[in-house]
Amino acid sequence: MKIGIISDSHDNLPNIYKAVDYLKANGVEVIIHCGDVCAPSVMREIVLRFAKPLHLVFGNVDGDCDRMTKLAKDLPDLTLHGEQGEVELADKKFAFVHYPIVAQQLAQSGKYDVVFYGHDHRAWQKNVGNCQMINPGTLAGLFAKPTFAIFDTDSNTAQLVLIEKI
Repeated sequence: MKIGIISDSHDNLPNIYKAVDYLKANGVEVIIHCGDVCAPSVMREIVLRFAKPLHLVFGNVDGDCDRMTKLAKDLPDLTLHGEQGEVELADKKFAFVHYPIVAQQLAQSGKYDVVFYGHDHRAWQKNVGNCQMINPGTLAGLFAKPTFAIFDTDSNTAQLVLIEKI
């Protein structure tokens, strides 16, 4: 199974469209967004464009979480997890959050195979015990080149994708 991992999209619709279209064209079955979508209307755009399951946690600049929560009720493909999410896919346990410190704690807990996170806009991957921690970088391209990632549960590896290369 292929999982799309995005974070820190910050309302950058051109990059969001490119990433979602790429993910769909490359057989991704689910997207996990690690926060900082920003506007509720952009959250809706991502869900409708992907038209497959999307899991989302809040980031520090998701300013209208109440409106996002209300809007999510009308989007059956969206699961809004609040500050922290977890899901089991392809017999692996995933956790996802916005903040690196919380991600580190989740990885150290030993409960998860993979933890995704964002916030610092730096694509990064490391192992903590038997858990992989993966940051897909910033889809918006703020302070770094715009990136996202695809995690393959068969190979247990993540591929970083640069927007400028697609």
